[in-house]
Amino acid sequence: MNRIDRLTAMILMLQSQRVVTAEKISSHFEISVRTVYRDISALGEAGVPIVAEAGVGYSLMRGYNVPPIMFTEAEVAALFMSGEITEQFGDDSLKKSLAGALLKVRAALPDGHKNYLSKLDNSMEVWNGPNEMQSNHSLMPVQEAVVRRKCIAIHYDAGGRGEVTERTVEALGLTFYGRQWHLIAWCRLRKAIRDFRLDRMEKWEVLEETFSGHEDFSLGDFLKDAIEESALISFQVECECWALERILNDMPCKNVSHHELPNGRFLVEAKAYSLEWVAKWLIGMRSFVTARSPQELQDLIRAEAEEILRCYA
Repeated sequence: MNRIDRLTAMILMLQSQRVVTAEKISSHFEISVRTVYRDISALGEAGVPIVAEAGVGYSLMRGYNVPPIMFTEAEVAALFMSGEITEQFGDDSLKKSLAGALLKVRAALPDGHKNYLSKLDNSMEVWNGPNEMQSNHSLMPVQEAVVRRKCIAIHYDAGGRGEVTERTVEALGLTFYGRQWHLIAWCRLRKAIRDFRLDRMEKWEVLEETFSGHEDFSLGDFLKDAIEESALISFQVECECWALERILNDMPCKNVSHHELPNGRFLVEAKAYSLEWVAKWLIGMRSFVTARSPQELQDLIRAEAEEILRCYA
């Protein structure tokens, strides 16, 4: 990105957020903080009214707006492709809002970009298999509760076994993993920060009650600590060449590495939260993937196989 494009993008960044730190600008544009200072100074000399608050960051003077900037074809394509992907991992409340927003953007595009999008629509399909996500229309209301720091009353099935408890939670953040959206919130029942799967919220209501506190809560730090505190278990499997891609894409594991063996197969080393999950997954791969270690994983696979045999004895 040349400097003119970067300065223009920097104005848009300042316009889109209330306050932006030099460090955030530096990270976004992959430039040094010293270069950020020079760019901010150049924008000020060009007449852009930037307010600098010591220890806080930079902001545009209230009332100052730059004229709308037209999207490039690449930006339009990226925006709509992101929408197609997002649709696969959102509930109905998100899909409706997303479709409305993209429709407004499409309507404002020049004819050339509209034609480009039409061709893209006809030549691209995001296929994620059958969508197993159950919608309770909670994603967008919960998102609003997080932003506005509102409490949510929920009927929650913690273990997915029909054992429902009523709780009031203070919504702190949203995250997506394991093909499900999760609300991270302070649970007044348990008096601790808890992770709630949205699809297990059988009933929910965003309350008018707001909450205070938790100013030092960081969603990123919480998730990082949760991963570090979890007991990840190392294991090894040996697989056929064609099965390697399945393992890399589908196996429930982390920190995966692999190398080819002299016999043409691959040795895969990885970590998982549960060897039971890994064993159940490996059963479906039959002899194309075999467990090397630990012994516990081999025992779990053997037990799964014996259970299957008993079903057909």
